[in-house]
Amino acid sequence: MDAFLVALQFLTRIPVSYRYETGAPLLGRSVLYYPAVGLLLGILLSLPAMLFAGSSPMLLAAIVLTAWVLLTGGLHLDGLADCADAWVGGHGDKQRSLQIMKDPASGPIAVSLLVLVLILKFAALTAMFEQTRFAPLLIAPVLGRAAILGLMLTADYVRPQGLAEALLQQLPRPQTKWVFAICVSIATIFLGFPAVLFAGGLLFWLRQAALSHLGGVTGDVYGAAVELTEAAVLMASMLP
Repeated sequence: MDAFLVALQFLTRIPVSYRYETGAPLLGRSVLYYPAVGLLLGILLSLPAMLFAGSSPMLLAAIVLTAWVLLTGGLHLDGLADCADAWVGGHGDKQRSLQIMKDPASGPIAVSLLVLVLILKFAALTAMFEQTRFAPLLIAPVLGRAAILGLMLTADYVRPQGLAEALLQQLPRPQTKWVFAICVSIATIFLGFPAVLFAGGLLFWLRQAALSHLGGVTGDVYGAAVELTEAAVLMASMLP
């Protein structure tokens, strides 16, 4: 339970007050609960969707998307924006790209990408509510957080002294592999192989782009992975 509370505190704005020591094994074990945090988010987001199932699909999609952003505090959207700015403004220079990612200001490309991702999520949610389907809303946050595990297992972390560095030092890799595999298997059962393949392909592209632009991944790349995977799952689940 302690590890779950750490994960909940780290990934959401749900009020949890839990003190832990940076570098403690508990921090590494908390990664195993990232998909569980995603499931909790999916459940919380599904509640208004089910309670007001007779409402306008567009209105319901707007409410759920707003709650989605508020529950996470826009944490992962910020990572996506930083990646967009860095990869465009860095011009292939890895150190410059890493420096840009620290800048709190967002440029036009970052804002444009955020708007596009939110529009895609909104459109997919609207289509989902028109069909009274809820499985994608439950699974998308789970796979989004599982994407972080996938990157942690397959790509080097390139920002020394970053918070994720402490996570990776204590990461229980064998258990992490099992959790990732279970998440992918469950998603395949409920959403079908094409949706999972589409999300996996997008995650692979993000990983390769991060390796090319940065030489590895950062916390911002993890955030971008969450947002892009969630959007991919929602979109692919609604496509014919």
